Amino acid sequence: MRSLVALRLVLHDRASTAGALLGVVAIVFLVGQQLSVFFGLLSFMSVLVDHSGADAWIMSRDTRNLDAGKLIPARYLDRLVGLPEVEWAEPILIGSNLFRTPDGSYETVRLVGSRRPRYAGGPWRFAAGDQHALLDLEAITVDQIDLPKLGRPAMADLTEIGDRRVRLAAITQGARGFQGTLVFGTLEKVREIIRTPAGQVSAIVVRFTPGTDREAALARLRVVLPYASVFRTEDLSWLTRQYYVTNTGIGGSFGFSTVIAVVIGVVIISLTMYTSVLGRNRDFAVMRALGGRRRDIAFVVCAETLIITGLGLFLGFVMLAGLLHFALDSAIPCYLPAPVPIVLAVGTLLVSLLASLFALRTALQAEPAQVFH
Repeated sequence: MRSLVALRLVLHDRASTAGALLGVVAIVFLVGQQLSVFFGLLSFMSVLVDHSGADAWIMSRDTRNLDAGKLIPARYLDRLVGLPEVEWAEPILIGSNLFRTPDGSYETVRLVGSRRPRYAGGPWRFAAGDQHALLDLEAITVDQIDLPKLGRPAMADLTEIGDRRVRLAAITQGARGFQGTLVFGTLEKVREIIRTPAGQVSAIVVRFTPGTDREAALARLRVVLPYASVFRTEDLSWLTRQYYVTNTGIGGSFGFSTVIAVVIGVVIISLTMYTSVLGRNRDFAVMRALGGRRRDIAFVVCAETLIITGLGLFLGFVMLAGLLHFALDSAIPCYLPAPVPIVLAVGTLLVSLLASLFALRTALQAEPAQVFH
């Protein structure tokens, strides 16, 4: 019965319902949009680490993130391949140079070189072509998102990177780094383009044999390579993300924007619910005169809030899903991990109930004698 009363109040006072609904939708959509961009940028920061398919990364000593390491000797590979814990170990070379666009201008690109035929470290997903295209020593890949930025080169087009001839042999999908355009090529070609001395690489990625005690294997690698840093893949991913979030102001910027979105939603819900209850104060007095208890009124107000919040969550997530679908495979960094929508829904519900406390306090002050005034 009390739930039915709450539903009738929601349907009757459409203006107040629309206002509170707007507040809930604002929280879900604005906060969700901010979080999706934030997690999208996080995925860009560690995209090479996350898609390497490796269990461990070996880099120079005191490395704080993927992009801040020095070169290490490639001969470290000889110490690794003979270990029983190691299934495979592959070198990776990372550097930057200028890509010559069809109109003669230049764009800075991030080059990633890996060894054939495994190509550990990428590329991993293709919109056109495949890894076999990189068997050509001059072949490179460009992500489909970055094609307009690079002048829309076509498949098999010849161009230059760092005054070295290259040919676009494949187009990747979803391979975009935080520092810009990712271009993949063979280890030899990237070494030639960025002019790295022979016998030097940026990192070595390692996959352990199935059933290996991972922590024991990592300890073994640290003993074998005392002058290098040995990371678990997830640890290097976390360190890289933490470095950029802490040192670029991204964390503070998105945190502030998220708080502002929540405050806007709370203010809208609070004012709307308060105004609605204030206008129905006589109705609550009638309920008290008919025998209604304070807890009955509290139940009606909370049920009204839950109904509005449930509808707002539905509309907000529909809008958010539309945004994510529109931004899929676009230049906009949008990604939401599976637990985030659940946390967002629960958080929005708690915020809505908190915002309705002002209205609840006014409703509980209704007295039966007000009916006769």
